[in-house]
Amino acid sequence: MKNYSNVVRTLKKGLADLCYGFLSTLANPARLAIMERLYEKDMNVTQLSEALGEEESMVSHNLKKLVRCGLAYSAREGKSRVYSLNRETSEAIFSAVKNHAEKHCPFKGRCPRSLVRKRRREN
Repeated sequence: MKNYSNVVRTLKKGLADLCYGFLSTLANPARLAIMERLYEKDMNVTQLSEALGEEESMVSHNLKKLVRCGLAYSAREGKSRVYSLNRETSEAIFSAVKNHAEKHCPFKGRCPRSLVRKRRREN
């Protein structure tokens, strides 16, 4: 089994480093749920928190990462911040994932949880 830090070290070269950082931001279920909600409409932290049934601090923490990566934007409206999705990027991502699942994924994007856990243990 490879040492994780050695794998990361070899990834940190050019495009691999860029992909690793970008995909790491996306590889979080909370951030994906936030993106999915923002795809429907722009919202503030309170609205997102209520829609997701999560603590505002968790939503805020994950929004910060989405904004830093350019996947979401924030704008001040009165006393609160309203978040919107970078539609150009998100539509391309969602379209690519859907296309891959439909054309190439043997599970059509519905990987069994046991398979996902097994792959995590192997890596």
